[in-house]
Amino acid sequence: MEFFQRIGDYKLEYARITAFGSTRKPGIPAERDSNLKSIIESGVTAAALFGKSWDFHVLRALETTLEENLAMVRESIMLLKEHGLEVIFDAEHFFDGYRNNRGYALSVLQAATDAGADWIVLCDTNGGTMPWEIGSTVQQARQLITTPMGIHMHNDSGCAAAGSLTAVRNGCIQVQGTINGYGERCGNADLCVVIPGLELKLGQRVLPAGNLKKLKGIADCVNGIANMPPCSNQPYTGKGAFTHKAGIHVSALLKNSLTYEHISPEDVGNRRRVLVSELSGISNIICRAGEMNIDISGNDTAAVSAVREIKELENRGYSFEGADASLELLLRRASGKKHSFFTVKEFRVVLNKNDRGEVSAEAMLEVVIDNMVYRTAAEGTGPADAVENSLRRVLTGIYPETEYLRMTGCRVHVLDAADGAASGIRVITGWSDTSDSWNTIGVSGNITEASLLAIADGINYLLIKKRG
Repeated sequence: MEFFQRIGDYKLEYARITAFGSTRKPGIPAERDSNLKSIIESGVTAAALFGKSWDFHVLRALETTLEENLAMVRESIMLLKEHGLEVIFDAEHFFDGYRNNRGYALSVLQAATDAGADWIVLCDTNGGTMPWEIGSTVQQARQLITTPMGIHMHNDSGCAAAGSLTAVRNGCIQVQGTINGYGERCGNADLCVVIPGLELKLGQRVLPAGNLKKLKGIADCVNGIANMPPCSNQPYTGKGAFTHKAGIHVSALLKNSLTYEHISPEDVGNRRRVLVSELSGISNIICRAGEMNIDISGNDTAAVSAVREIKELENRGYSFEGADASLELLLRRASGKKHSFFTVKEFRVVLNKNDRGEVSAEAMLEVVIDNMVYRTAAEGTGPADAVENSLRRVLTGIYPETEYLRMTGCRVHVLDAADGAASGIRVITGWSDTSDSWNTIGVSGNITEASLLAIADGINYLLIKKRG
């Protein structure tokens, strides 16, 4: 109730707030039902009211008669209509009910229609109905019911989006669902799949012109609000929806994107991504280099060299899919471009533990900058922190840009034979400055060296950005 009070302070351009609740309880007059009273008091202009349409549920869950359930549907809708609300009647478990007692399920729809419902929504509450069943059942219901119809699908059999689209093809003009498919058990119909399906595949106008391009943005926004990790393989809006890895795919994409993409990623606010890995060919390298403004398209030697090095590094445990900055440095090196402003010639890291049980590290480095050798040392809370502090001690005075650079994360992955690489350590470091963020990678049999490689790439990438 607090939500309904507070949302009234917002001016909503497209959305309409709808209260959701059930029909009256058995044996209680509609005007005395606390749930219906709350819907009326919420101040909404529309209500979605669910009622049983499966005789099994009426008899076993509600423990009332079939006749009383029909009265509950009629009287609840009539009460809300008397108070001027638009009423959407959700026929709960309709498809199970239709399958087991067709006549009664349809009589529930008729009762809602007779009571003045503005919408009749057929619900696959258990989520187990197949799309072909949805289509034929909607057609049968459409022959009896003239009230506008909608569809409400759960995803327990992985068919919520397909079932929703099938229902629209067979006469439904409302789809109930959620952004990213969030919902009970396996979720509801994913509107981020249904909406582009309706607009791009069925030619149905759903959103104001141009708004489909905002789809990925809204999907990401809701992920953030829900504190849920984004699903990379989500159709249309997932990070992987237009990501290509195999060389033969990328080669064809460079000629015509329709070869491996069913729509343009920009249509839904997404973008194409080309990965480089052990599956890469020259086409992947040329495409990624172009995205990074590194022209190696006419340099077969550079492309072949880059492909060979990437395959060798991935065999040792590297993975450039999440470390674009390290990849860019590699491609710059292959193309003959400047890729490093310093190198670490030697290093030594010592761990210390005092009598209070506190552990610290000290890193001593020999750094080469423009053929000049600098020796530097610094302490840190651990090896990676000590290495970064030691580097900063010498670099900040020569490259002031590094003052605002921050390492935002450090992830360590122990490799073994199952990873397709020799036993070792993979370190991924995250970085940011005042305007950008990036990731780098280092792999070694020693965690300190792996950290040093990733840290050196992170700082060198900043200097490439700033100094070219």
